[in-house]
Parts: sequence; C-alpha cells; structure tokens
Amino acid sequence: MKIKLLITSALLWCVTLHAQTIDNIINKNEVQRIESILSNDSMAGRKVFSAGINKAADFISKEFSAIGLQTFKGAKSFKQEFEMMGATTSSISGSVNSLHLKEENIIAITTMPLLTITPKSGFEIASIKKGDNFFRKAFSYINAKKNYLVLVSNSFSANFNRLNEFKSPLFKSDNSVVFILSDEESKEYSISIASKISAMPIANIVGVLPGKSKKNEFVIFSAHYDHLGIGAPVDGDSIFNGANDDAAGSTAVIMLAKYFKSLGNQERTLIFTTFAAEEIGGYGSQYFSRQLNADDVVAMFNIEMIGTDSKWGNNSAYITGYEKTNLGKILEKNLTGTGFTFYPDPYPDQDLFYRSDNATLAKLGVPAHTISTSKMDSEKFYHTVKDEIGTLVLDNMAMIIKAIALSAGTIINGKDTPSRVDVQQLR
Repeated sequence: MKIKLLITSALLWCVTLHAQTIDNIINKNEVQRIESILSNDSMAGRKVFSAGINKAADFISKEFSAIGLQTFKGAKSFKQEFEMMGATTSSISGSVNSLHLKEENIIAITTMPLLTITPKSGFEIASIKKGDNFFRKAFSYINAKKNYLVLVSNSFSANFNRLNEFKSPLFKSDNSVVFILSDEESKEYSISIASKISAMPIANIVGVLPGKSKKNEFVIFSAHYDHLGIGAPVDGDSIFNGANDDAAGSTAVIMLAKYFKSLGNQERTLIFTTFAAEEIGGYGSQYFSRQLNADDVVAMFNIEMIGTDSKWGNNSAYITGYEKTNLGKILEKNLTGTGFTFYPDPYPDQDLFYRSDNATLAKLGVPAHTISTSKMDSEKFYHTVKDEIGTLVLDNMAMIIKAIALSAGTIINGKDTPSRVDVQQLR
C-alpha cells in the first residue's frame, strides 16, 4: 500500500512539474512579447530582400542563441544564407517561320545573361494548346529542369503576360524556359534574349537540438517569417504587419524550441526553422529541403496562421493533408483528455496542403503537414494592413502551441513514427 502510494505521489509530482514547465514557457505573455516584436511597424512588413526582414532574421537568431540551440551542420550562424537571382530583360527579339514576333509575345524564365535559341541550340519544343490548364502546364515546364521553347496558343493571349510573374526571383540554373505566343508550328525559329542578372541574398533561420539515441532522425518545426512589406495606404496605414501570417507561426517555433530545450529529453534531433520567401513562391523551404536527406526526416510540423480562433472555436486547429499520413491520429492520441482537438482541413477546395512550406518535403515523402486555425473562407484580415497583433487571440494561441508541444511528444521521443506520404498520390 505504501509503495503504491509513493508511486502515485511521484507520478502526480511529475505531471504537476511538467504542467508548470510548459505553462512557464508557453503562455500568453510570452506570445505577446514575441508577436509584438515580429509584427511591429519597425519590421516594415518583413518583405523578402528588405531591411525589415533582415531585422526580423536578427531577432529570431538572437532568440535561438538565447535558448541555447546549435546551428545547422555546424554553421557559423543560425542564418542559412543563399542567393536568388533577379533577372531583368534588356533586349529581346525573335521570329517563327520567318514571322517576326512582338517583344511582348516572348517571355524568358532564365538566369542566363544571353540566350540564342535556334533548332541547333538544344532546346526542346513544347506547347500549351487551347483547352490546356495554362498555368499548371507552364509551371510544369519551368520546374522540369530542361531547356524548353514553349509555343503558347493565342487563346491564352489575355493571360500570357502573367508569365512574367515567374521571371524573378529564381534559383541559379543552366536551364531556361522561353514562352512565345504563337499558333505557328515551329519549323524554323530564332530567338535572342539578353538579360541583366543580379544576385539577391536571403536567409532561413535554422536552429538544432541534437537527439540522443536517434540523432540521425529529424523532426522539424517550421513557419515562414516573411510577409508582404509596404503597400498602398488604407486609412493611413501602409504596413502589412503579418501578425497572423506568419509572425504567429514564427512565434510558435521560437516558443517550442525553448520548451523542448528545457525538457532535454529528445531522442530524435529537432530542427527549428523559420523560412524566407514563402509569400513569393516558397523558395526558403525549397532551399532548406535540398540541405538534408528527406528520408531522414520523420515528421514536419509546419505552423501557419494560428492567431485566430478556428471555425470550431477555442482549443482546436486543423491539419492540412490529414488523410495523407497517420500523423494526425498520433497527435490526437497524445492529446487525449486535454480538451484540445485537431481536425482535418475543412477547406480542401483551397489546396492549403500545397500552398505552404510543408509541400516541398511532402512531395519527397515526408509526413509534412501544416497546422492552422485560419478560416480561409472568411479570414477578413488575410493579406491586408489590418493583420496586426490586436486582431489575434493570444491566450488561445498559447493553447495551440502547447497542444503542438504535447501532441509531438511520442514522435520526439522515438515511440511513434508517422507513415510516409505516398508521393504517387500527389499532384
């Protein structure tokens, strides 16, 4: 009887101590402290390639340092620096079957300063025909890592100019894709393009807690820290502060790093990262994914827009791509009795699984999902200057971060391993 009493007392003491630890680290006051800095006007909306995002990068790096994280792969800094290429076309000319092409009907996606395309230049001829999904097919050619000359049907003349959105920024590449608006069959063609190429520095922020028995297996906690910067004034306000999108996720990553560092019981290696350039194409997460072996990544918790109540109210959030792995089931099991619920994504028509930084690693088979509360059918401050800290529900946000911490426990300590994404089922 005494032995049982002692064991029960010890367990109660451990549970109480654990609750005190998480409440001391993850709470409304700490959420407010970090959020108020990241979404402050002084960050100027954290637009990529701006002084504002550099200021945010310095702040997150200092937080990681104060927590006591290690740098990724022994780097000198928490900043995972890389370059994107900016391309500005300086001259362009071309013809198909001796018919002169207007400059506006030629668009080059390239990081090469000079391009000369003829039948002998090694460019593969491709097409986007009437009735095709224009942007999906264009995007597939751009991502194919080949040299393409793409003939675009005149039926897409109204949208053709929008391909300029893909011109910059770009990763440096020896491959180029040139689109021409023409219904001609290309028996003879000659295209000449000169571009001014400039390097633009950028950085993810990455910190590491090394694992113990399974240090070569990684669990990632991520968010993006860039936003839209400064735009046209609305009621005198021109700063897109991005408090919810995604200073909220970055706040969560910092707090989770501090919490797990305090526990010190991770069997697997934990990687905490805030990505740059999500808003302009997910380039930060793309670069990050190239720096590790996807087979070594056990799970990815990407956190995006958790600052407002979900459609189910407090103590709830949803997981994008819920049905693609059993990660959600594991998290639900670990939250039994807490009163918190993770739901499947209620907005499948929004394609959220493919629209955030989880997508890059998910397409490599990693159980990588985004956790969010954003009501994407009615989030009135999304991508507006009104996305400020005053619109967030900070106490509920703290509860969501606690839920993520608790639900990840058995994955971090090596007891649970989520199933992999079947990449053949992805678009």
